[in-house]
Amino acid sequence: MVNRSRTGGDRRVGVLLHPTALPDSPVCGSFGQPARKWLEVLASNGVMVWQILPLAPPDGTGSPYSSPSSFALNPWLLDAADLEEEKFLKDGDLATLPGADQKAQNTPAVDFPLADLRVKALARLLAARWLQQPSKSKEQFERWKLDQMHWLADHVNFIVLRDQHDGLPWWSWPHSLAVQQPVALAQWRLQHQEALLEQELLQWHLDRQWQRLRAQARELSIEILGDLPFYVARDSADVWSNRSLFSIAGDGRLRLQSGVPPDYFSETGQLWGTPVYSWARHRRTGFRWWRNRLKRQWKLADRLRLDHFRALAGYWAVPGDEDTAQNGVWQRSPGHELLCLLRRDAGGHLPIVAEDLGVITPDVERLRDRFRLPGMKVLQFAFDGNPANPYVPNNIKGSHWVVYTGTHDNPTTIGWWQRLSESSRHQVGETLGCQVEAPGWQLLELGMATSAALVVSPLQDLLHLDDQARFNTPGTVGGNWCWRITAFDDRLRGALKGYGERAAVWDR
Repeated sequence: MVNRSRTGGDRRVGVLLHPTALPDSPVCGSFGQPARKWLEVLASNGVMVWQILPLAPPDGTGSPYSSPSSFALNPWLLDAADLEEEKFLKDGDLATLPGADQKAQNTPAVDFPLADLRVKALARLLAARWLQQPSKSKEQFERWKLDQMHWLADHVNFIVLRDQHDGLPWWSWPHSLAVQQPVALAQWRLQHQEALLEQELLQWHLDRQWQRLRAQARELSIEILGDLPFYVARDSADVWSNRSLFSIAGDGRLRLQSGVPPDYFSETGQLWGTPVYSWARHRRTGFRWWRNRLKRQWKLADRLRLDHFRALAGYWAVPGDEDTAQNGVWQRSPGHELLCLLRRDAGGHLPIVAEDLGVITPDVERLRDRFRLPGMKVLQFAFDGNPANPYVPNNIKGSHWVVYTGTHDNPTTIGWWQRLSESSRHQVGETLGCQVEAPGWQLLELGMATSAALVVSPLQDLLHLDDQARFNTPGTVGGNWCWRITAFDDRLRGALKGYGERAAVWDR
């Protein structure tokens, strides 16, 4: 038996929940009291890992995986009540914000348009109140800007320019601004200092609030497991300001785009429409952009799940004018070289979880194992009748895994169970050795029966929720990324208490 105290042991359990899904704030979860309360509830129940999705600003569908910036934070998450308490807003300002007249702050879904309107109004208020702020705050702000200069100016320029051009992509802007001609961009910045200040203040306050949460998490011995998409959006500050690092033409046309080839699940493969990396140019710069990106993310989380890790060994490159992923080719990545540099930057140990789901080749496994990175095992994938299936609990050997019931892209375990075939249901029952009555909790028991060092459950599975609470359905548009907890109620506390109690007696 391994000692697994509530203050942390050799093996831990975690909960997957994005901050937007937190309750007790208008329109959307926030980095304020809702998140502080969430950390306290986790710690009091012995749940010592909080896994989140990317904290980046979402795209128009609410997805944080196709962000206009891989360095910035999502302004929806800025807590206005904390800003008022700190006197960055005046008394009465909160009542003027969109969404303030909502009677309930526990709406079951995030309203994306309302969240955007609220952020714009909040940004205007913060800038209007800035002149009255004490010099100490202004000095802190200027120091922070200097520290973030490698990404901040590009981000705020991009966001303000996009707003001024009705949300059109950067390649549709006037040519001098689309290609960042220095004189034209400098003149434009002089003319729009107030709007740029608004965006800078949003990011500063977001960073302050999140770092305060990280400090609280450290005091409570809670690890924050973040998430990093492999590719970045074509219409993003990253690509606009670093075009030479991506396979993209000056007019925005994709030369080569990302995806995965046809397989058992899709006859035409998956086409993602993001530019692949121009790796030779990254190498010539010493991978500066990638290293800055990871340094930024490691200031936001203790560890990162690196999405689509397999592309560090080899990536599927599809001509930019193709409509499917069928006509791509595999190309090698300088993953080993990059990971060596990242490991050095991180002090000798890479705090990364490799997202190695799907069809994984031996070269990907060798790369993952050479850097001693934990991989992922999703138990919903285990019951296809194949005894060699790598997700079958008995096939999960060693502690170097993070085991999940499901992820943000999966149905809830109740939804999964409801659609499962009779033969697969029978297999689940045989594996458990008992009747299946609470699929989410029983999959958790299977995960805890493995030797994995970390088991993670989406909160929806702990709450025994069906697919009405599903967070994302890949390949669909609408209804994703918007689910919220309705309250910190007895049901939620009871679920986390039960989870923590199981963790406290978790055996190998």
